[in-house]
Amino acid sequence: MTQPKTLYEKLWESHLVAESDDAPSILYIDLHLIHEVTSPQAFSALREKGLKARRPERTIATMDHSTPTISLDYESADEMAVIQLNQITQNCADFGITLYDAGSDGRGIVHVIGPEQGYTQPGMTIVCGDSHTSTHGAFGSLAFGIGTSEVEHVLATQSLLQAKSETYEVKFEGELPFGVTAKDMILALIAKIGIGGGTGHVFEYTGEAVKALNMDGRMTLCNMAIEGGARAGMIAPDDVTFAYLKGRTHAPKGAGWDAAVAKWQKLPSDEGAVYDKAVTIDVSTLEPMVTYGTNPEMGITINQRIPSLGNKSEAANSSLEKALNYMDLSADSPLKGHPVDVVFIGSCTNSRMSDLRAAASILKGRKVAEGMRLLVVPGSESIRKEAEGEGIDKIVRDAGGEWRFAGCSMCLAMNGDELEPGQYAVSTSNRNFEGRQGKGGRTILASPYTAAASAITGKVTDPRELI
Repeated sequence: MTQPKTLYEKLWESHLVAESDDAPSILYIDLHLIHEVTSPQAFSALREKGLKARRPERTIATMDHSTPTISLDYESADEMAVIQLNQITQNCADFGITLYDAGSDGRGIVHVIGPEQGYTQPGMTIVCGDSHTSTHGAFGSLAFGIGTSEVEHVLATQSLLQAKSETYEVKFEGELPFGVTAKDMILALIAKIGIGGGTGHVFEYTGEAVKALNMDGRMTLCNMAIEGGARAGMIAPDDVTFAYLKGRTHAPKGAGWDAAVAKWQKLPSDEGAVYDKAVTIDVSTLEPMVTYGTNPEMGITINQRIPSLGNKSEAANSSLEKALNYMDLSADSPLKGHPVDVVFIGSCTNSRMSDLRAAASILKGRKVAEGMRLLVVPGSESIRKEAEGEGIDKIVRDAGGEWRFAGCSMCLAMNGDELEPGQYAVSTSNRNFEGRQGKGGRTILASPYTAAASAITGKVTDPRELI
């Protein structure tokens, strides 16, 4: 009798090229995504060794990290950004790789356009020189970030040296309450298990609350698996997945579609499959989440107080004290009502249509607080145009916000969009590290609802009061 297998185990075994007891395994890679920041050195190394790309048709490139979002030309980009953008153009031309450049209608954040264009499909192994590659796991793929030397290895061999991870079931039970989203779910998980809780494991998100999410929400969950220490995050494909993919440009067509779906339906974890670790969270009592510190595990519900010092290990107290000093916040005080300078709605975590619609539902007919800067950045040019077709750009501008072209933008402050020292931002991005959104900037992670509500009031706000 065949032993029941998890989704991860099925994908691992089906992509295993070779394994050894005393060395990492060799894993075949179906899809390789690249962008302008982590790929130049890899191409230089290939040239030095006289190597070609092994399967150039399985590598897709885009411009997203360094690209300015004020305009689609390079005039507003700094010198280093222009060098990177010109370099990826040359590299893709030299090695025969498809590039969605600044003028392409398909351009956007790498983890947004992969699914949007239908490149991301169930059962695949997917890698990219970016830690949030785990986003693609929402489709039932094994997707994870790699380093620049590994980018070179995948380009040259279409394979990767990997150690097998352990499995971790993350079950979200119950029904999401009013005003609570997938972003709140993942922040609640990380607050519970910590940023190292998933180390050495791959998350598989299960439960009724996960099944009830659309693909945008599922991508948000998987996007931040890395913030919980996991190698990847995965969700078993189902009818919601198939409905999203059907008709996408690079998804299978005709008889090929039917064959693909029949294959994908066999991917979910078998009944009786055993996980190495498990945690269950009941979302029925969950409230909107916000972070107060300098890593994503420092999170509380909107109505909770910032934790007090004491009753923790010396290391934990020291870490909390350091974070609160940087954030200029006080222990045992509310975060709700704290003044905010900037609101950023975007990033590979929350820049899709449902995210923009959620924000627009709060912004419509209202004005942002005096002195507030609101930046709304769609995840792709396709999303930007769809949103403009629905009038979301007008809602943002009428409220006093900035509506931009697609890109990573203020998520990582390397493209002209950044916080000033000491400014507080409520951000829909995925990291609140020191300086992540600008030197000396202070980031509070939250959902699009919470971010938009905070833009209107000028302070950290419970979105349920405005929805």
